Amino acid sequence: MRNPNLSFMDSKEEYEKSRWLSSPNWWSWSKYSEAMLRALEKTILRVVKTPYKGFYVDIGPVVGPADKIWTLSFNTDSPKTPLVLLHGLGAGVALWCLNIDALAATRPVHAFDLLGFGRSSRPDFSSDALEAEIQMVRAIEEWRKEMRINNFILCGHSLGGFLATSYSLTYPDRVKHLILADPWGFPERPSENVQSAVLWVALKTVSFLVQPINPLATIRIAGPLGPKLINTIRPDISKKYAGALKDTELIPQYIYQCNSQHPSGESAFRAMMSAFGWAKNPMIKRIDNLDDRVPITLLWGLKSWIDHSAEDILKNKRQNSYFNLRVIPGAGHHVYADKPEQFNQIVLEACRYADSQSVSDRLPIMPSN
Repeated sequence: MRNPNLSFMDSKEEYEKSRWLSSPNWWSWSKYSEAMLRALEKTILRVVKTPYKGFYVDIGPVVGPADKIWTLSFNTDSPKTPLVLLHGLGAGVALWCLNIDALAATRPVHAFDLLGFGRSSRPDFSSDALEAEIQMVRAIEEWRKEMRINNFILCGHSLGGFLATSYSLTYPDRVKHLILADPWGFPERPSENVQSAVLWVALKTVSFLVQPINPLATIRIAGPLGPKLINTIRPDISKKYAGALKDTELIPQYIYQCNSQHPSGESAFRAMMSAFGWAKNPMIKRIDNLDDRVPITLLWGLKSWIDHSAEDILKNKRQNSYFNLRVIPGAGHHVYADKPEQFNQIVLEACRYADSQSVSDRLPIMPSN
């Protein structure tokens, strides 16, 4: 049985000696190692001082025959409403390492790898946009049931923000506060004649260059050179974590290991997207259906490439409910890593607001089943 305390360097040596994946598919050039991914995650999380438990949650046959969600739980003894973190495209739980200590100081925090990403199961999602979204949301709900959580504060970044909103539309009674961190998929895609040349070129470039954890196919094609490619294209990835992690290889290696596997979650994203910057079923067209009693905090980086044209529309649609917009200067799309202190403060503010609401202001709590 493998030593659970396998160090990063031990795993790295094993990784270098491992054979190429024998899959006949085109991504077989990639060099994925479960031991390496596990060790990288553990090494990155050493910067987190809050004790945690890592475990798989069996959610049953949601998409595949026996799907499992890799989960990290912090400060579970706290009686306060838990905060649940949903990462973005191609990311994983370890990328929250700059936020956990602050967010888990006074309440339980649960972060998990979305189905199809990181260390979670990688089933084959539907190629239909709406069905793939429904499958993703159902996975979150089955995770909640297995965790026996009645309701929670839900924070999603990028794709995670899109899914968090979809979940809130489907299960509003479970969400005490919806926190959207630079969410993807809200505005409608503008027509070709409306799009400015600058925006169009920028978004085309973004899909390959700007989003540090998005060029997934490129990473797999690069094979063992994937981490170097990530560092070359986006050297700022490591810099975001430089204050906490001295080893500049950790984050690129982690991102590579998360994305050198079967592109399960990526395929679901591809099904849901219309070009890279927009969703086939944009959230702004559905937000009217969100219960007014679900508070929303929307935050984004001033330097983000995400299309925020739906911001004013969203604000107008939520006039009868709590809506707090916060823009973080100096931050890009990855607000949680670009400006972690400001991000943490805004999320904690939203959590305190959720705690302050009287029972009559809240949605009825449904029994966990």
